Amino acid sequence: MPDPFSLVQFRNIIERNRRGDRVGTYAVCSAHPWVLDSAIRQAVHDDSLLHVESTSSQVNQFGGYTGQTPRQFAQRIHAVAERAGLAPERVLLGGDHLGPYPWRGEAAATAMEKGSELVRQCVLAGYQKIHLDASMACAGDPNPLDPETVAKRAAILCKAAEQSFEQLPAGTAPPVYVIGTEVPVPGGEVGPGEPPALTTAEDMESTLELFERAFGERGVSSAWERVAGLVVQPGVEFGDNIVWDYDPEKARGLSAALPKRPALVYEAHSTDYQHPGALAHMVRDHFAILKVGPGLTFAFREAVFALSAIERELLGSRRGTRLSRVREELDAAMLRNPVYWRPYYRGDEDELRLARAFSLSDRCRYYWIDPAVEKELQQLLSNLAGCTLAFGLLSQYLPLEGQAVRAAELQAEAGALIRHHIETVLENYAAACRA
Repeated sequence: MPDPFSLVQFRNIIERNRRGDRVGTYAVCSAHPWVLDSAIRQAVHDDSLLHVESTSSQVNQFGGYTGQTPRQFAQRIHAVAERAGLAPERVLLGGDHLGPYPWRGEAAATAMEKGSELVRQCVLAGYQKIHLDASMACAGDPNPLDPETVAKRAAILCKAAEQSFEQLPAGTAPPVYVIGTEVPVPGGEVGPGEPPALTTAEDMESTLELFERAFGERGVSSAWERVAGLVVQPGVEFGDNIVWDYDPEKARGLSAALPKRPALVYEAHSTDYQHPGALAHMVRDHFAILKVGPGLTFAFREAVFALSAIERELLGSRRGTRLSRVREELDAAMLRNPVYWRPYYRGDEDELRLARAFSLSDRCRYYWIDPAVEKELQQLLSNLAGCTLAFGLLSQYLPLEGQAVRAAELQAEAGALIRHHIETVLENYAAACRA
């Protein structure tokens, strides 16, 4: 049985980038339904690979914060993609930060066993690209972990993946892997101060040596040649109100040191909010796998808040109409359950209020599935369904969409406006990755 088209296309992108072609792939790291719908529409429009990854916090054997197991997530992605006209073989499904991260508050042995089980379930669910991430300290560990421990733990995760792969039907293509020790935490979390230090060529080479040795000791040397990506720090990050932009000059040494074996490229995390030109430069410099997540849910939030403002302008004085309270319910949900934002935001009450709504870290992305928030979003969409959204209002609150409506490229309908706003971000990535 030949390898699925998605893996063939992914490997082709890696090979071409290594040869110097300015081509790459972007991974949508999100489980948000509006984001996924927009990503699928973008892939259909471009006739391209749909590269989607779930993180260990979003989707795991206990449901994650989305309530989905890997198998449920995989089935959902394939079903939605097929309904949109995207064949299953055009979907590359990956797991991001697979390992002990969600259970890092527990002892390493327990956290690693749960991380290994997550990897097993992802492989059995048909995930084809596995990011092995054991870079975080667990309870009782020194912080930060030394690179050798990170490599050895990643090899344990790889062993779990390889053993699970053996249970799949004969002829199934084996997964490809992404490794690394200098891995930004999921979601991009930095504060003000100095920009992140770039990975050096020497550290990159040392990391590969440690991982190759650890794979050999764990008996998974056969998986080494399937390592397709190495997570490095190219100097890009973002936090509440700051974005560290890519500087090609600073990354020149790492770009020039692309290893010959295994035949991999660099995977760049936390690329959200980078300028379109910076994304294109990263692909040129062999950061050929671009990860994006919070920047897409941030765009969704922008569009919803803008539509809420339009709703108030149109219907605020109309008798008998109940205005939606999306923003209010979103903040109330965050206050009811602060676990996903409280450790990350700092400041007085007013600063925290603004961060909950507008931080680039976009911790409010965890709360859109709250039933009260979902109810208010549906109220907003229902209220606007019977309204004419005039160009002047769109120009005020959603200017990009206003221009697209004026040019007859977009329908002035709330759902279409939200998807378009997300797709303007996706298009930046698609353009950077096109040959």
